[in-house]
Amino acid sequence: MSDTAKKTVVLEQVKSPIGRSLDQRATLVGLKLNKIGRRSSVEDTPAVRGMIAKVAHLIRVVDGQ
Repeated sequence: MSDTAKKTVVLEQVKSPIGRSLDQRATLVGLKLNKIGRRSSVEDTPAVRGMIAKVAHLIRVVDGQ
């Protein structure tokens, strides 16, 4: 895979981080999400997949290209 053809994942926040732990809130910020309904496009890497798994109950994967 070349550098110009990196895969991305589009995420959407569907639940609020209110009442969640600080590390889950920080994970959302790391995924460029902070409000319900916001969408973010992030590079598809193992680290990002781990972050998605950590807050899977707060987000949904809209598109994986």
